[in-house]
Amino acid sequence: MGDILKGKAAIVTGAGRGIGRGIAVELAREGAKVVVASRSQGSIDRTVKEITDEGNVAVGALCDVGDHDHIKRTVAEAVERFGRLDILVNNAQSFGAREAPAPNPVLTPLEDFNDGEWERTFETGPTATYRFMKAAFPHLKASGAGRVINMGSYWGQVGYVGSAAYNSAKEAIRGLTRTGAREWGQYGITVNVINPTIASDALIYFRDHNPEASSRTLENIPMRRYGDIYADGGRIAVFLAGPDAAYLTGMTFMVDGGKFMTP
Repeated sequence: MGDILKGKAAIVTGAGRGIGRGIAVELAREGAKVVVASRSQGSIDRTVKEITDEGNVAVGALCDVGDHDHIKRTVAEAVERFGRLDILVNNAQSFGAREAPAPNPVLTPLEDFNDGEWERTFETGPTATYRFMKAAFPHLKASGAGRVINMGSYWGQVGYVGSAAYNSAKEAIRGLTRTGAREWGQYGITVNVINPTIASDALIYFRDHNPEASSRTLENIPMRRYGDIYADGGRIAVFLAGPDAAYLTGMTFMVDGGKFMTP
């Protein structure tokens, strides 16, 4: 327990599980009041309970980040409930097509890639991030020390084979992040990206269903493990949301145990 973020209010999307849950819990442990946003009421309830059982403050918000009205409503509810918004974590990302959701990117050659998956990946990735940033901006500006934390991916940086939509979407988010950082720095707002190799639900599913590829990945991580959603994913978010990172913006933070160093 700490007070690094005491008095701050945060929205974390995709906070019902995985790294989003780890970030929401760790922000709350440092004093932030957290809006736990997710598409699933059950996962929202579990994260909110984890936070409130520790004596910290959280409320849930049903939010499909692919729906613009949901985004506007979530930001409005956060401000109505807590009177302010200081921290926005754009973590949510859907996989597969809207009519055929998937637990992680469906690896398909570029020439055969599914248009529906491309559209849904962008709708819930860079488009949702863009819309949340726009909706949150007046409140982040009013904060005087607003923080936006977006999610990129190593896959996008290397062009992982078979993952055209996810790769492109995550690199688009990094471009959007740099734009936000350059334009909004004058208001005291920082905008950064985390590129995680964290044991999220999607990564665990990939590990369990692609054991050989997962084994190769671990061999290329100097730390020889996937990151923990709390100790690794959550704590870097606390740092970026707090005062010690006030002069860091437009950056990509590789939370990957050294993986990106591997040629």
